[in-house]
Amino acid sequence: MKLWIDAAPAAHATPLFGIPTIERIRRSLGKLEAGIEVVLSGADGVIPPWAGASNEPDTAPLGTRLRRALAAGPLLALDGGNAVDPRLIRFLLRRNAPCVAARGEAAQRAVALVLEPALADAIPPQAPDLRAVADALLAAGRIAPLDEAEFPAYVDKLRRSLPYWIHAVDGAPARRRLERQMFWDNYKGSTDLLTRWVYPPLVWPLVRLCTRWRIHPNTVTLLAIALTILAVPLFARGDFLAGFLCAYGMSVLDSVDGKIARLTLTDSAIGNVLDHGTDIVHPPFWYFAWAWGLGGRTPADPLYLAAVWLIVFYLADRIVLGVARRRLGFALHAATPLDGRVRSFIARRNITMTIMAFAILLGAGPAGLYIVTAWQGLTFAWHAVRTLWLGFLAGAKARPTA
Repeated sequence: MKLWIDAAPAAHATPLFGIPTIERIRRSLGKLEAGIEVVLSGADGVIPPWAGASNEPDTAPLGTRLRRALAAGPLLALDGGNAVDPRLIRFLLRRNAPCVAARGEAAQRAVALVLEPALADAIPPQAPDLRAVADALLAAGRIAPLDEAEFPAYVDKLRRSLPYWIHAVDGAPARRRLERQMFWDNYKGSTDLLTRWVYPPLVWPLVRLCTRWRIHPNTVTLLAIALTILAVPLFARGDFLAGFLCAYGMSVLDSVDGKIARLTLTDSAIGNVLDHGTDIVHPPFWYFAWAWGLGGRTPADPLYLAAVWLIVFYLADRIVLGVARRRLGFALHAATPLDGRVRSFIARRNITMTIMAFAILLGAGPAGLYIVTAWQGLTFAWHAVRTLWLGFLAGAKARPTA
């Protein structure tokens, strides 16, 4: 199916996070399979040419241009002045039946249309925009709205279901509202208490700053990795204040880089490896450094043994979660509302380091390490039981509920 874009409105649309709407569409297409024919209709020279896209600087009304385009076969029609969900573009390009996907009301209404040649006669030649085309086709009973139930709303990376979005961005008020909405939409459905409730006042201005200065998310990730590594020797020599400053700095940046990548459509395979690889690998180094910094430096020392068991429980927990994902087809914490709630306080990095930080502040570092070890063991046991039940024993196959 051909992708047909009314490029004329793009010149007047307001960028989101510094990315023009037409550029957002281009970046979305970069993540799809090659070979999609793209036509920029009504392009007046303001829109930079795309590799593999053809410009049609036609000044006729949109309805006339769209009728001509349909003579060559079915197409997906987008408004170049809209910010469009990449998932929606991918879904509609694979759809055979005509439909209208829409969001918003009145001047804020944005639409995407899957059309076939037989509908050309019902399109008013003088229609000024895709909204008018959609209204005419709906009024004539020639097309139907997209059934929300057909759209695959579950986003594995976010562990939540997120309805498709398409936005008309026609000024600063709309930009501010949509940027805030998109920021919150990119939070995971199940995450820890700090990430959800404590960090956002820090993450939001940092995301705004990085997008304004065009800082790539991988740059933020590399800074976070540097802080992660620096925390290890600081913990090991007992400099816990500086160590936890690095740890919390890394934790905040870990929320920032993913938001930037998703909001600016700049996520990459190497970025995912760096980000998620660091998240998985670094905790054992921190845990052992905590024990070392508290004086547990021989295998016979209880602190040393606690760190060993903490690392064993941590690794076993990661393995169990991997088994759960393989069996269920999605993250365990998205399986039921209970699993989502438990994710907020189980033994993961932000929770364990907060327990340890409070213990250090109270002058009870060894007790903090023992508590963290016990909490990680209980977390492993909980996940093992839930994986056994949901992945192997429950009669019906679990579905993501987040």
